Amino acid sequence: MSDIQVAVAFYEGRLGLEALRSGPSATIADGSRIYASGGGPALNVYQSITAGKTPATLATWYVDDIDQIVDELTSSGVEFVRYDHLEHDARGITARAGGGRIAWFQDPDGNTFALEADV
Repeated sequence: MSDIQVAVAFYEGRLGLEALRSGPSATIADGSRIYASGGGPALNVYQSITAGKTPATLATWYVDDIDQIVDELTSSGVEFVRYDHLEHDARGITARAGGGRIAWFQDPDGNTFALEADV
């Protein structure tokens, strides 16, 4: 993230992730957070000048009820990405190659994340 305070507002406030600990990021005191997900440490978010530079999906959460999770995140202000070359339902969820469903969202720097479900 280009600004760790913006990251904290998004990852904790909008996504509802629990920060397990904070620490330095390079020369930035308190510039990183380790977030819990799936019962343990799962995501390291840190302040960086290269934030948002990759077009690839950085992380995917595998969920049982994608409709419920998308609804919860949408109600907290998360916007789901719709890609022109894919067909999406009203929530922004699309069929995944090989079966299942997937939805993408971005953090404030444009880093892309996904939610996937097998049904």
